[in-house]
Amino acid sequence: MRPPTRPSSARAVASLRESRMQPMKPSAMSKRKLKESSAESAESISQVQKILRERFCHYCAAGKLFGMEQQYRHLLELLKRTMVHGESNSALIIGPRGSGKTTVGAAPGSLCGVQQNLPQLLNHVLKDLREMKQTNDRVALKEITRQLQLENVVGDKVFGSFAENLAFLLEALRKGNRTSSCPILFVLDEFDLFVHHKNQTLLYNLFDISQSAQTPVTVIGLTCRQDILELLEKRVKSRFSHRQIYLMNSFDFKQYIKIFKKQLSLPAEFPDESFAEKWNNNVQHLSEDKTVQDVLQNLFQHSKDLRSLHLILMLAVSAVTVHHPLLTAADLQEASRQRSTDSKANIVHGLSVLEICLIIAMKHLNEVYDGEPFNFQMVYNEFQKFIQRKAHSMYNFEKPVVMKAFEHLLQLELVQPLERPSARAQREYVLMKLLLDSSQIMDALQLYPNCPTDVKQWAASSLSWL
Repeated sequence: MRPPTRPSSARAVASLRESRMQPMKPSAMSKRKLKESSAESAESISQVQKILRERFCHYCAAGKLFGMEQQYRHLLELLKRTMVHGESNSALIIGPRGSGKTTVGAAPGSLCGVQQNLPQLLNHVLKDLREMKQTNDRVALKEITRQLQLENVVGDKVFGSFAENLAFLLEALRKGNRTSSCPILFVLDEFDLFVHHKNQTLLYNLFDISQSAQTPVTVIGLTCRQDILELLEKRVKSRFSHRQIYLMNSFDFKQYIKIFKKQLSLPAEFPDESFAEKWNNNVQHLSEDKTVQDVLQNLFQHSKDLRSLHLILMLAVSAVTVHHPLLTAADLQEASRQRSTDSKANIVHGLSVLEICLIIAMKHLNEVYDGEPFNFQMVYNEFQKFIQRKAHSMYNFEKPVVMKAFEHLLQLELVQPLERPSARAQREYVLMKLLLDSSQIMDALQLYPNCPTDVKQWAASSLSWL
C-alpha cells in the first residue's frame, strides 16, 4: 500500500522552512574578496608588463649578451686597463646590424658605474646627430663639449669656431695625467659616418689623445663595415691600435628557444611569487608548443636579430589583461602576423580605383623598360591606352584629375622623385620611381574591396597594352 502524499501547501511550507535553515550567502564579503583578488591580479599584470616592456624596449645589458660573452670580456678588460692603470686604448666593434654592437658598447659603461672610481662616460651616439641637417665635426664637437659639461667653463668662447672648440677640448684633456684625471670613454656609433667627415679631423685628434700619456681615454667605434680600416687616412690609421672585435649571431635554434624563455620569464624577486610561478610555467609550456616553435623558426630563418624577437614579444605581451592573464600560442601567432604585415600594401587598400590604375600603369612601365625611371606623362599615356582598349566600364578622367591622384601617391611616398625637382621643371616630366614591387601590388589587389575585374586582369597581364 502506497504511503499518503503530502499536500502541495504542506510541501511548500516545508521547503520554505528548509531554505530558512540553510546559511545565507555571504554576498558582501565574497564581493569584497573578489574585488581584492582582482585588484591583486591587475597589479601583477601591470608589473609584468612594466618589467617586460623595459626589458624589450630599453637595450640594457642585463640578460642580453647572448653569445657575446667572450667579446664583452675582451672589451671590459680594455676598460679596466684604462680605469685602473690609466692606459689609453682604442678599438673597433664590427658586426652586422642587429648583432648587438650598441648593447656591448653601452654595457661596460653601465657596469663601470658601480666601481668606486667610475669614469666620465661619454656615450656619443651619431643617431642624435643624424636628425640635424649638417652632420659634421663641428656639430659632433659641440655635442662632446656638452656631454663633458664644459660649455659654461669659459662663457661663450667654447661655442666659437671649430678650431677654438677643438683647441679648448684638447687643452682640457691634456691638462690631466694618468694618476689624477678621471678616465673618459668615447663611444662612436656608426663609426663609418665619421670617416666621411672632412680631413677626419675629429678622429685624428681622438686617436692622437689615446696615444698620449695624458688623460686616460678609450675610443670605441661601432660599425657595420668590414673595410673600415681602408677608409681611414694614413695619419689616422697610424694612431689607431688596430684592435677589432667581431660580433656575429652564431647561436643555433635551440639557443634561440632558450633566449625566448629567458626574455619572457619573470625574475625571482617578482612580488607575487605564485603568479610568477604560473607565468614561468606557462612560458616553459609555450617553448615546447609546436605552433610557437613554428613561429620562432620562421623568425629565426628570416633574421637572428633579437630586436625582431623583442618586437613580437612586445606585441604579444600587450594582449595580456586581467581576463587574459597568461600568454597563448594564438597571441604569438597574431603578433607574428602583425609584424609581417606590409605597411605599403595596407596603404594601397585605401586608394581609389584611379590611383590603383596609376600604380598598375607604373608597374607595366617598370616591366617594359626594365626598372628605368618614368614621368607622369608616360603614366598618363599608359592609363589612356588601358581606358581606350580595355576598360569599357571605366570613366575617362580628365588630365588634371589624374595629376591630382598622382600627386596623392607622391604624398603617400608610394612614388618618389629621383632628385629634388627645380622650380622651373614641369611637373609632368619630373623623373620618378615606384616604391612598390610587383608582388606587393598583386597581393594588395587580391584584398582590395570591389576591385573591377578589368583592372585585375590588366594588373595580371605580363605586358603592357601596346
